[in-house]
Parts: sequence; structure tokens; C-alpha cells
Amino acid sequence: MDHKPCAAVLEPLLPSPAEGKAAEAKRLMRLAGPIVASCVLQNVVSMASIIFVGHLGELHLAGASLATSLANVTGYSLLTGMASALDTLCGQAFGARQHHLLGVYKQRAMVVLGLACVPIAVVWACAGRILLLLGQDPQIAAEAGAYARWLVPSLAAYVPLQCHVRFLQTQSVVLPVAASCGATALCHVLVCWALVYKAGMGSKGAALSNGVSYAVNLVVLALYVRLSGACRETWKGFSREAFKDLWRFAELAWPSAMMICLEWWSFEVLVLLSGLLPNPQLETSVLSICLNTGALLYMIPLGLTYSISTRVSNELGAGQPQAAKMAAKVVMYMALSEGLVISLTMTLLRNIWGYVYSDEEEIVTYISKMLPILGISFFIDGLHSSLSGGLSQIRSDVHRNLVQRVTLNLCFAGVLTGCGKQKIGAAVNLGAFYLLGIPVAVLLAFVFHLNGMGLWLGIVCGSATKLGFLLFVTCSVDWDKEAVKARYRVLGSSLPLA
Repeated sequence: MDHKPCAAVLEPLLPSPAEGKAAEAKRLMRLAGPIVASCVLQNVVSMASIIFVGHLGELHLAGASLATSLANVTGYSLLTGMASALDTLCGQAFGARQHHLLGVYKQRAMVVLGLACVPIAVVWACAGRILLLLGQDPQIAAEAGAYARWLVPSLAAYVPLQCHVRFLQTQSVVLPVAASCGATALCHVLVCWALVYKAGMGSKGAALSNGVSYAVNLVVLALYVRLSGACRETWKGFSREAFKDLWRFAELAWPSAMMICLEWWSFEVLVLLSGLLPNPQLETSVLSICLNTGALLYMIPLGLTYSISTRVSNELGAGQPQAAKMAAKVVMYMALSEGLVISLTMTLLRNIWGYVYSDEEEIVTYISKMLPILGISFFIDGLHSSLSGGLSQIRSDVHRNLVQRVTLNLCFAGVLTGCGKQKIGAAVNLGAFYLLGIPVAVLLAFVFHLNGMGLWLGIVCGSATKLGFLLFVTCSVDWDKEAVKARYRVLGSSLPLA
């Protein structure tokens, strides 16, 4: 890129941080509310498919759960992570008022992610044999392999859908995304019911319904982008420039993917390990339901992550480092409040939540024992009280509070994404989950015979460790320096991407 700096880059895009924490909280809530709703509604697609399959029987549920885990590990997580590079690039370009670059970045992302789909489709087509090699039960592996093959068509819609969502969110255009996801969720329930029961496709129909629903969501958002005046400046139509600097985009997309995937994969590894436990159908089904439940509730702090990523990247792109710092601080207070609500909700629903997924009493009883542990893991794993002085304002304010593990992990990750520091986030996840969390999970589950509970408790240890690392990294951010780097990134300087 060889775009010249313009005077508009020096002007603040958003109101000054002098308006205070209350004004910043309102801005974040206006962003976070619709984003949380859209995240929850997007999750309904895969969740509803598992629910429909769960009522077909324990074997179908175990197979679909295992296939979904494999698809998440080898496909959806990778594509979602690569698309998150747009949070940095589009967010900072929008803050710098280089609006035409957003459309170029979106198209460039679709090209790179589309190429990544080729090996993913091959892996899904061979899922049954891969699971057998991993030591999974033959019946479950066969069922999972069939389910995974019918997930392949969903890739064609999933890639451009993710790029459209990020393209709009980084412009703070969030209400249309939420509305589109709501319409898609309603459509998905009907489509899933029709394919599973009316068409007699069973679990294969549930898998195929994912692709249909993603396509519906994509069509709605694509029409909005092309017809709405809100995107007049950021979408100029298809451009050959999208095929330039693909490697430069991949340099940021890959660590972005690793930052998300390494944590996502650690949870999916739990499902694969559960297949090696005694009574694998029960363990796999229950752990998958817990992960689906956690994923649904995870959408709330994830909405805060996207919000703070948008705010930080916009403000850094606009050359307003103190506004970015203010946004990072305010979102941490918001995270603490919703963390308590999530944990209490999971605990109170422990005796009835299992019936949503299955009619098997054994599964429902096991879930009722697991949900309190899931709630605890979502709440306080590590308590951080007042630390030694000499820190900046953001440091002292964070350390003065009890820290809610999962939610603040997400907030810190959002700050790193907004700054373009995905490589650091990827390294933190690698150490926390793969050098500590998973080994502890294996030890508790297979040596101390805690089974599924042991697997989950091991991952909790990794997540708590991650919090400590991210807290240190986030509190060390030089906001003035990041603002300069953001402007050079947008203007195509020779500075490194991260």
C-alpha cells in the first residue's frame, strides 16, 4: 500500500476520553449489547443441531459431538482466528479514516481464508479414519465421520460470513449483524427440524442445516453492505487490490488464528480425551454438552472482547492512545459484573439443563454434577489483590479488584487484538494450556481417576495461568507507541505488523 497520510488521520474519530468513564461505558454498552446478542445467536446454529441430534439417541449425540469438536479444531477455530486479523486491520483503518481500505481488507481475507478451506475440507472428508487412528470407539468414529462429511458445504458460506461480520463490527455497525443472526437462528431451527425429521436425514440433516443457515445469514449481510448507505464509504465494490499483499495479510492472520485456536483446541482436546475414558459414549456426550453450554455463555464475554477490540483499534488508528487506555480500563469493570451472573446462572440451572440436550437420566445426572464445576471455572480461579505500587493508572485499577478469570482473559485478548499483538497472545496460550493445562488434565483424569471432572479441572489450571500472563502483558502496553504503530500499519509503513 502506498497511501499518503491525510489531515483527517490526526483528528479524533470518537469523543475525547475526558468525557469520563461513564461516557466510555455507554459507548461500550452500545457496542457490546448487539455484539453479545449476535454472538449468542450465531452459537445457536451449532447448539441447536446438537440438541436435535441428542434426541435421536446416545450414539448419534456422541458422534455428532465428536465430529463438531473435530470440525472446531481443524476448521472453524482456524477460520475464525484468521478472520480476527480484520479486527486489527479494519478497526485501525476505520479509526484513521482510510475507509476504502476496509473493503479491500475484507476481500483479501476472503481470498486467504478460502485457500485455507481446501485442506480443511480434505480433513473433514477423512474424519472417520482420523478418529479411528486417534483411538476413538469405532461406532462413534463412524457416526462422527458421516456427520463431518455433511459439514463440508458449510465452509463455502462460513468464510465470507465471518469476513462480513468483522467488516461491519469494526465500523460499529452492530445492530444489523444482531438482527441478521436473529433471523438466521429462527430459520435454523425450522431447517434443522425439516431435514432431521421430515426429510428423514437424521444426524446428517443436522450437519447440512448448518451450511444452509450460514448461507442465509451471509445473504442478508451481503445485501445490507451493498444496499445500505452505512457502508457507502467502506465498500467500493470488488477490487484487484484484494489480491495484493496476500502474504502480508497472512502474516497477521496466522498468529491471530493461533491466538484463538490454541485455547479453543485445548477445550476440544478434552472431548477427544473423553473418548479414551471408561464408558466413552457417556463421557463424550456429557463433556460435549458442558462445552456447548460453556460456549453459549462464553458469547457474553466474547461480545465484550469484540467491543474492546473495536474501541482500542479505532482509537489507536485515530491517534488517541489515552482513549484506548480508558476503554481498556472500563471494560474490565464491566467484565467482573457479568462474570458473577454467568456463574450463578450455571449453578442454578444444573438440575434441569441436561434435559435440553438429552432424555437419558444418566446424562442429565452427570451434567448436574459437572455444571457447578463449570460455573466455578467461569468465575474466580485466581484472585488478584493489590500488588506493589509504581504502576500506571490502568495497572493499579486492575490489580485493586478481584479478577474473574475467563472474562478478563477475553478482555485482555481483545486489547491485544486491537493493538495487533496476536503473536504474544498465541505464545501465552501455548505455554498456559499445552505445557500446564492439558498435562494436569490427563493426570487428574487418568491417574487420579476423576474422569471428565479431572479433564475440566486441568484446563482450569491452564486458564488461570493464562490470566496471569495476559495481565502482565496488557499492563505493560505503551499506548502512545501503539498509536504510532497503528497509524504506520494503516499507511503501509515498513514497521512490523506486531
